[in-house]
Amino acid sequence: VQLQASGGGGVQAGGSLTLSCKASGSISRFNAMGWFRQPPGQQRDLVALMTNTGATTYAESVKGRFTLTRNNAENTMYLQMNDLEPEDTAVYFCHANTGVIGAWWGQGTLVTVSS
Repeated sequence: VQLQASGGGGVQAGGSLTLSCKASGSISRFNAMGWFRQPPGQQRDLVALMTNTGATTYAESVKGRFTLTRNNAENTMYLQMNDLEPEDTAVYFCHANTGVIGAWWGQGTLVTVSS
């Protein structure tokens, strides 16, 4: 499995970005798929994760601002990020897993939000 992440960049506070994660093959085979992020000098934490039933979990800090969607036909998951804050600055990693069988990470894409 390969996960190709894209869409990061620099934006001013209050701006928007959309991250994309394209999988090599069908994303419907995953138990869950979503995004984590790692701010400079900090640990990697959950941003948003969607199960194969469509149930989605968001970090408290992004609720109401970020939206996770998927397009099965394109084998791609999207993270729409609105009203970005400097605290959202991080490397964002796409993630997918099949439960106990396997887990995969994309290469990371940097999001920088300036005040």
